[in-house]
Amino acid sequence: MSDEHPSKCSRIQSEEIDRDPGSRKQICEFSINKQDEIQRAYLKECPYQPKNIDYPYNDDTYRHRFQVSWFESHRGWLEYSPSMDAIYCLPCYLFGKDSNSPHKIANYQLQLKTSIECARWLAFQACAFKGHDESLDSKNKGNFIELIKFTSTFNDKVASVVLKNAPRNAKYTSPTIQKEILHILASNVRNAIREEIGDAKFCILVDEARDESKKKQMPIILRFVEKNGFIKERFFHVVHVRDTIALIQKNEICVVLSPSNMHGEWNGLQALFLKESLVTTSREVKVVHQFFDHLTNIINIVVGSSKRANQIGTLQQAGDTRWGSHFHSIFINTISEERANYKQCGDAERAYQVLTSFEFVLILHMMKEIMEITNIFCQALQQHSMDLLNAMHLVSNTKSLIQKLRDDGREPLLVSVKSFYGQHEIDIPDLNAHYTKAREHHLKIDIFTVAIDFQLQELNSRFCELTADLLTLSSTLNPKDAFRSFKVGDICNLDENYYPQDFTEQKICLLKHQLQHYELDGTKLLDFQNMGTISELCRAFSTMKLLKTRLRNRMEDELLADNMIVYIEKEIAWNFTMEIIMDEFYSMKNLRRT
Repeated sequence: MSDEHPSKCSRIQSEEIDRDPGSRKQICEFSINKQDEIQRAYLKECPYQPKNIDYPYNDDTYRHRFQVSWFESHRGWLEYSPSMDAIYCLPCYLFGKDSNSPHKIANYQLQLKTSIECARWLAFQACAFKGHDESLDSKNKGNFIELIKFTSTFNDKVASVVLKNAPRNAKYTSPTIQKEILHILASNVRNAIREEIGDAKFCILVDEARDESKKKQMPIILRFVEKNGFIKERFFHVVHVRDTIALIQKNEICVVLSPSNMHGEWNGLQALFLKESLVTTSREVKVVHQFFDHLTNIINIVVGSSKRANQIGTLQQAGDTRWGSHFHSIFINTISEERANYKQCGDAERAYQVLTSFEFVLILHMMKEIMEITNIFCQALQQHSMDLLNAMHLVSNTKSLIQKLRDDGREPLLVSVKSFYGQHEIDIPDLNAHYTKAREHHLKIDIFTVAIDFQLQELNSRFCELTADLLTLSSTLNPKDAFRSFKVGDICNLDENYYPQDFTEQKICLLKHQLQHYELDGTKLLDFQNMGTISELCRAFSTMKLLKTRLRNRMEDELLADNMIVYIEKEIAWNFTMEIIMDEFYSMKNLRRT
């Protein structure tokens, strides 16, 4: 420490650094971008503690004055000012609150407000945020920074706190900050949609589309009836999927919706999907459910040993019809040869008894009949593109065939079961014993009729008359064969009957004339001539095309999803106050620090 009277510190190459705590400038008096440098310089020099000077007495009566020993007991923070004959705290000077703190806070808030408003405006206009080159020398730093710069030209207060006038460590303009602001907006929109739906019933609409980078994306839309009785559709998310087979779609939907807590049954969403498939609907029938459980056990026993599996494969390749005796040999003898324990042997014996029981074979043949009827329709539903009119015909045909099976299929089914026993050399059970009145009621009503009724009920529920009408009317939009199915009147009826809140009488009249122009364009413009499905037509105008363009084809999946929901549901995003967004932004930062 210097023992001379303090002056400007020669070791720090800055005329603005003063060692005397009584005469130095306050930290807040330095420019905002210099304050960190000043603080580091003072920390490097340590507290100013001059020792070889005469400390004056405060008065003649008590003869009190500063003591050098105080420097030893308070070495880390105590400072003395010869010019003021007063003591100071260095940390308080460097980091304590000052009279300008509210002014600083106001500046930070104005910076953040500017960034939020610019991010929201760009999202509402489906504009890109980042620039290709955001360096200081760049002539075009991207829409986000350029919009902040443009805003500052009309507002002196904004200009005084943003970009070059903002602290280097708190500009609120980095790509990370942009994404965080957009994510907060998107999260609030999703929360608002959850609250809007509440405990009401809703449908999940999904489709497959490829973005500009050729990645398969699956938009998720929620369709529900709002409190006034009008049908609403809300875009909720878009997720990248490896493929669009049903299982992957189901898993992705579970991931997106499970955290939503939109309804008390969301925790069982995966089980709910399983229950709603056409095939597994039959498992609602108790005996059919038991059939599938038994079938699972039998399969596990067969594939539990490579030897057993190979023997089954050999029988199939040889076309050996003596299925019963050979299967018994595989189940019982092979397991014994493998020196299985008593439990495995017992399980095998029980599985064989179930496998050859009349009820199991009956349900096996019944489910085969049902699956053969529904298979064509199920496969059609999983195609990437499908003619809606053809789909409605498949629905109608499937219902008719299942109804015919219910009315006329019981006796042929019994004949088929008897033939199966004879063909595979299995002893036919005493059918007379099975045909007591109670047994006949069980086979005819509890198994056959109830299982088929569940199938009909599921089809009627999913494809009721109202849904069929809606899909049939929608099919008029199909661009196949140069828009041959396109009918202006049908589309107007569709909007008028199913979307009355969105289409007033005046809008319907305007829509009619717009569709007439569109009908002519559809048959002439090259962009429409190669389209064959409604999906392709929708993608031509899709939001994803606006957001993920050729120049933005490397956009991250989460950023794409956040952009889409804010853009599509902008009427919701407008309702969030600046205070809500800022509070969540600060909460996010505090949580990360924790």
